[in-house]
Amino acid sequence: MTPSVQSDLRDRHAVVTGGGRGIGAAIAAELGRQGARLTLMGRDIETLERHAASLRSTLGCEVLTASCDVADAGQVVDAFSRARETYGDPHVLVNNAGQGEGGLFTELTREIWDRMLAVNLTGTFLCTQQVLPAMLAARAGRVVNIASTAGLKGYGRMTAYCASKHGVIGLTRALAQETAKFGVTVNTVCPGYTEDTSLVNKAVENLSGGRGVSHEEALKMITRLNPRGTLIRPEEVAGAVGWLCSAEASGVNGQAIAVSGGEI
Repeated sequence: MTPSVQSDLRDRHAVVTGGGRGIGAAIAAELGRQGARLTLMGRDIETLERHAASLRSTLGCEVLTASCDVADAGQVVDAFSRARETYGDPHVLVNNAGQGEGGLFTELTREIWDRMLAVNLTGTFLCTQQVLPAMLAARAGRVVNIASTAGLKGYGRMTAYCASKHGVIGLTRALAQETAKFGVTVNTVCPGYTEDTSLVNKAVENLSGGRGVSHEEALKMITRLNPRGTLIRPEEVAGAVGWLCSAEASGVNGQAIAVSGGEI
């Protein structure tokens, strides 16, 4: 017996980039529980396939996987073409795929700068362009961008990452002005440091190397940034995304919602 689902997204098509692990995996599960047909995109097809198999088994939902580097325009076009051919035009797009690299600004290379903007910001642009025309024509749709508290404030040693996430929030707010009269909402969810994610692992590594402290102490330092004294759970981020995709959130548009335990 499959679990009962909510009806808002029943049989609607939802695309989640970076949908194989961490926050993206939790978001996919939340949208699957709401009845969506899912397309999971990412660079690691084996991880995507494992999560897709789990979702099919536990939720009984339909799941397609598509290999896609969101910074590669050609791969984005191909992946979304396959998604549309399988389940039709997406009603939901969650731009979750992202990368985070840090270091002192004076040591920041152009390669890292370009990669942070390409994956985190340009990737959001490319994927959204693939779904927005059909959403506007249908006068219905949800775009949810996953940024970070780094899009709302600054973090030392994370200049390029912060710049890219601030850009995502700017894109969100501007695009929401264009879509508001068409029944399409565009919002951003900004998680604080979230457990079981590659970004936290990278932050711990950067802090450990930069401060000369152990991995355990670096993790404690990051955890202490959250007023409640714990890291955010991926399911907490997924809950916010699920609500933004519901009918009850139709009046919420152009927002940057922090899921950070009070840090922001």
